[in-house]
Formats: sequence, C-alpha cells, structure tokens
Amino acid sequence: MIIGTRGSQLALYQSNLIKDLLAEMGVPAELRIIKTVGDKIDQLSFDKIEGKGFFTKELEEALLDTSIDLAVHSLKDLSTDQPSGLTIGAYCSPVDASELLLLQAEAYDPDLPLFLKKNAVVGTSSVRREAQLRYHRPDITVSGLRGNVPTRVRKLAEGQYDAIVIAKAGVERLQLDLGDLKTIPLDRTVFLPAPGQGILAIEIREDDQHVAGIIYRLNDSAAEQKARLERGLLARFEGGCQLPLAVTSDIVDGTYTLRAFLGHRDGSNWQTPTRYQGSDSSIERLIEDAYQKLHQAGLKSA
Repeated sequence: MIIGTRGSQLALYQSNLIKDLLAEMGVPAELRIIKTVGDKIDQLSFDKIEGKGFFTKELEEALLDTSIDLAVHSLKDLSTDQPSGLTIGAYCSPVDASELLLLQAEAYDPDLPLFLKKNAVVGTSSVRREAQLRYHRPDITVSGLRGNVPTRVRKLAEGQYDAIVIAKAGVERLQLDLGDLKTIPLDRTVFLPAPGQGILAIEIREDDQHVAGIIYRLNDSAAEQKARLERGLLARFEGGCQLPLAVTSDIVDGTYTLRAFLGHRDGSNWQTPTRYQGSDSSIERLIEDAYQKLHQAGLKSA
C-alpha cells in the first residue's frame, strides 16, 4: 500500500505509526510525501487563506487519481465536507485532546488565569485559540504564529513570544526537548480543543473495498463516536479552520456529553462568546441541540 503524507515531522511520525500497524497485520506499505498549500503558505494565519483543506487538498487529489491508496491526517485538519468518492476508513490512535500552554519561565504567574503574566504576548494563528485566549485574558496580546510543531516551539524558545498554545498530542507524539520552557496542560473543559483533536483519520477511496476491509481493522469505536459528535457540530456550522469553534466530548455508559465554545468577532473586536454543555444518548439530537443554542446566541450577539 502507498500511504500519502505531508512531510512535516509530525505527519511523518503519524504515517509511520500507521505503516507499522499495517506491518503488524502483514500488510507492507511505503510512504509518499506530498506538499500541501498549508505547507507552502506559512506566513498567513488560516483565516487569511481562502478555501478549506489547507493540509489535505493535495493528498485527496492523489487519492482520487489513485497515485496513493490511503492518506493519514490529523482529524482536526480534515474538512467535514470531503470530496465525492472519498471517505474516512478508520479513526484511530486517539491520545489526549487537551491544549498545551508552553511559556517562558519569566512569563509564568500562578495567580492569574491561564498562568500567564499580565500583558503577555501569546503566539497562535488559530482563531479558535485566539477567541478563548481573549475571553480568559483580555489584557494579553495575541500574535500570529505559523510553522510545524518544532518550528513553533523554536520560535518560543528564541523569545519571539512569552507563550504559545499548541496541541498536547503533537508535542507528546514527537517527544520534543522543551528545554527550559514551562509546560501547562490546559483543562479541556475550560480551554476547549479543536473538534476531533488527538485522533488520526485514515482517508480512502469509497469504492476501494480491499483497502477499506484492511483499514477498518484499525478503527477505534470510541474515537469514531467522539469524531462523529464533535465534527458533526462543526459540519452543522459548515465551518473549518476559520470558525472560532472549540469542542470536547465524553462518553460514559452510553451517554454523550458535549461542551462547545463559539467565539463572536466584530471586525477585530471579540464579543462575548457562547458556551454550551449538554448530554444525550443520541449523537444526532445532541448535535442539533448544541447547534440551535449556539446559533441563536450568535444571532443575538451579532
């Protein structure tokens, strides 16, 4: 099998993880590196780039023209409206979905929200993270930050920022040396992650039953349910990286609990966000309840 992957250190780690799992099943595979628009345009924040699928479009094109057999994605990078002919064959290898605050030692203040000193400069190019940072700490300055995971950490270590917010999953998967930086995992029920964060998605062609049968053996049913719930809400808003929506969920004894944070921005000014928490035994009902309440609150704040 030919596995399509981006060339970043994290993407290669994730694709090699799937390659090794396939090898354990007796299925040989090789990696093919494909550069995406998100890799090529690394100066702009995601809300400044037109379209969707910044890190997936070229991989999906390679799937459709059959030059690769499957593509490995961080689920949070994958658009909810996939191209016709493609589907997710497995949701796998879930890890902690929490966000991680990395900061310079001198920027740490245990007595203030998010443990950041007053007027700190925090790096992120995610509108989802920016909305929550400004909600919890209106005094801080949010500054654009692009690049792969090691590049972001290096920019922080060089002193370009007081702190950055990054997915805990990426840092842990790469086992990065963080030197003297202070690390604080953020409670995912307080500072919410991206929908589907921490889950890997294996994308395949819908009509390739041979690959589908093999790949489904890697599927994690709990991860699939969380993905359906969290990304189902994102899809209901028809949103992508440009939407300041953060979501997390839990499954206990057949009951789903969903928490969501939706930021509202008027130009460059952030308004009071909308927060949601609800539970239900039905994924579809819970998605619709969350959407209706968040959408109506958004209309009122507009």
